[in-house]
Amino acid sequence: MAIQSSQKNAGGIRKAAVIGSGVMGAGIAAHLANAGMRVVLLDVVPQKLTAEEERQGLTLADAKVRNRLAAAAVARMSKASPAQLYDPSWTSRITPGNLDDHLAALSEADWIVEAVVERLDIKREVLAKIETARSPGTIVSTNTSGLSAASMVEGRSEEFRQHFGVTHFFNPPRYMKLVEIVGTKDTSPEVVRLLTEICEKRLGKGVVLAKDTPNFIANRIGTYGMLITLEDTLAYGLTVEEADALTGPAMGRPKTATLRMLDLVGLDTLLHVVDNVRERSSDPAEQAIFARPPLLEQLAASGRLGEKTGAGFYRKVKGKGGSEIETLRLDTLEYGPKRPVSSPVIDASKAAKGAAGKVNALLRTDPRDRYAKFAWSTIKKTLLYAAAQVGVIADSISDIDRAMRWGFNWELGPFELWDAIGLRDSVQRMQKEGDAIPEWVSGLLAAGNESFYKSQGNERVYAASGAYKLEEAEADSISIAALKASGKTVFSTPGASLIDIGDDVALLEFHSQNNAIGGDILSAITQSAKEVSQNWRGLVLANEGRNFCVGANLMLLLMEAQSGEWDEVEDIIRFFQSSMLQLKRLDRPVVAAPHRMTLGGGVEACLPADQIIYSPETYFGLVETGVGLIPAGGGCKEAAAMAAERASAASSGKPGGDLQPHLNLLFETIALAKASSSGFEVSRLGLMRPQDRVIMRQEARFAEAKRAVLELDRAGYPPQAEGRIRVAGREGKAVLKVAVQAMQLGGHISEHDALIAGKLGAVLAGGDIQAGAEVSEQYLLDLECEAFLSLCGERKTQERMSHMLATGKPLRN
Repeated sequence: MAIQSSQKNAGGIRKAAVIGSGVMGAGIAAHLANAGMRVVLLDVVPQKLTAEEERQGLTLADAKVRNRLAAAAVARMSKASPAQLYDPSWTSRITPGNLDDHLAALSEADWIVEAVVERLDIKREVLAKIETARSPGTIVSTNTSGLSAASMVEGRSEEFRQHFGVTHFFNPPRYMKLVEIVGTKDTSPEVVRLLTEICEKRLGKGVVLAKDTPNFIANRIGTYGMLITLEDTLAYGLTVEEADALTGPAMGRPKTATLRMLDLVGLDTLLHVVDNVRERSSDPAEQAIFARPPLLEQLAASGRLGEKTGAGFYRKVKGKGGSEIETLRLDTLEYGPKRPVSSPVIDASKAAKGAAGKVNALLRTDPRDRYAKFAWSTIKKTLLYAAAQVGVIADSISDIDRAMRWGFNWELGPFELWDAIGLRDSVQRMQKEGDAIPEWVSGLLAAGNESFYKSQGNERVYAASGAYKLEEAEADSISIAALKASGKTVFSTPGASLIDIGDDVALLEFHSQNNAIGGDILSAITQSAKEVSQNWRGLVLANEGRNFCVGANLMLLLMEAQSGEWDEVEDIIRFFQSSMLQLKRLDRPVVAAPHRMTLGGGVEACLPADQIIYSPETYFGLVETGVGLIPAGGGCKEAAAMAAERASAASSGKPGGDLQPHLNLLFETIALAKASSSGFEVSRLGLMRPQDRVIMRQEARFAEAKRAVLELDRAGYPPQAEGRIRVAGREGKAVLKVAVQAMQLGGHISEHDALIAGKLGAVLAGGDIQAGAEVSEQYLLDLECEAFLSLCGERKTQERMSHMLATGKPLRN
């Protein structure tokens, strides 16, 4: 039986159904809604009334009661933290119901996702129900972290089995990149292809293909790594703090490290995963590896399951100075104050750059050190286990590495890590220590190879079946790192580089600390504008940093302000403003592609672009008021221009139009230092322009931005001419001032907040001039500069700047 004609490609999936409204089911439903799908969310019918339902006089026959579980899950979505939806209003895309009354709705679904509790018997029962209602050819997938896919569909028809597979989302589904797709021997290759396309293109996920083995790829290796770490922690006599200090960023892994991660996951959950591997394995060695650790059993038996119960390896208690973190003493199972960890080995790892540098520092600074020995033991065992699973849990080392990077947030997958510490040298050490090396790894070295991966131009190949195979790049992605490695850098400064990304399009990449904008980046913008104007079709502003740009170099500004070097401060502002104007006036198209934190000066670097292409996870905002300042790199000027353009559009393009409502929104956004919780929410804050858009795949941002540049160029790009901006003037300024006074009188803002907001309102309104007057861009830039300099001289502003630099948090003074 073929896939329904409407489902031939990912774009044909318009309606989905999710069965199960628990944490994962609700999260998946929310993310399908994020992708624009209409979703039916179904759960079981409750068998008992709540006290509130009894008070309301409801009965078990009432729809409100029968739909309670799914309806409650939908209601929680708009308030969830972290947010499940890109826009809270998108709960309207999800219809709650129940399996008894609304099963027939499955006949209209293009894709059905089963996400009920992790019990094989219950999943089989639900899948049997689904088969009675679904239309032939509809794809059905299960979200399971490791149960047997083949066992789930025993007894189902051949046609059902052909359209069935696993789509294992990681929690939370919106934020975690990994989806493991697993087929059975009966699953149609076309179904696997379509599920991959849906997850990659519609949902923005990274897909790996796993085999139908216990816990698939990431949980299999990740769980093994946790068990080995716990075993070695006890064997080497380490404390909880020491184990986590060594298995977090020092190994290129998240700050949650191992034991803190166990608390977050839940000790009972880990034991369930361990049991699943052991019970499904027929290999005695594997069964021994996944035996239940006695320590975990003791903690679980005493109700210490981690964060969900308030105690595990860590617990939070109330102290005299507020909440304090205590750690488990592994010898007594009592708790005590969290203790700092320091050693030359750890210090060397912290000082090293990049994951490879940190791990090598950890292992090589003093190999005789107890910490180094522990690190080597856990790393060695994990690498050997991962190598033994090639061909068992996945066919390619690339999929294994990607699964660990995307699912566990490791900076390097196991085979990338093995390359980083030196494959041949590390294998020789393992052999000296009596470890058995997987035959395929020995064969790779015997053939004269020195690594699992090799570079070939802009591409990478990986070891596979005695040869090297081209690694399939993520769909529609451009690797800036690979381009730089292959000599595509046009020029480079300490803070930024101009890269050739093909088709005569250049990309300006920021790479300063935190991608904060300082003089080196501004100089690179000036140099790039000249270079692109002469030799390129257009420019993309984007980078591969953790964040696009966290703003201007606040430390430099504070130092100059505290020293009273006001001419220097003004020079910095004027340089910033002129650099942004060069981008805006460039005679070639400019497209910005921000991602994640894009704050303050980062926003001001985007707004001059002809188009902004947002990643879904873009946290975008002019947040300068949080440090006692206002935007002065053109942010206020661009906001005033947007208000004028919207007023004109609202009056059908005729001169005039009420500026105030548009100005009010932007004033509120900037004055309250609001930042979007997603790329989609930028519109609600008033910072998105008609030509801007959001894409679902962050990894496609470079390719999308490049296409946008080429399209603008093909259309015959007209450079942006300097125009006049109609402003609200003294009347608009007065309206904003009244709003500020009301906030202050209501106790919502401080006196200093009111001072900042007053200066912001004056700039946005165009100062003390007639309402409706048209002013130049430079006029507004001058107002920005004057207000910024004035605020820099305020003691309370300098206190806010110092506090932000010291704590990373705003000060309200």
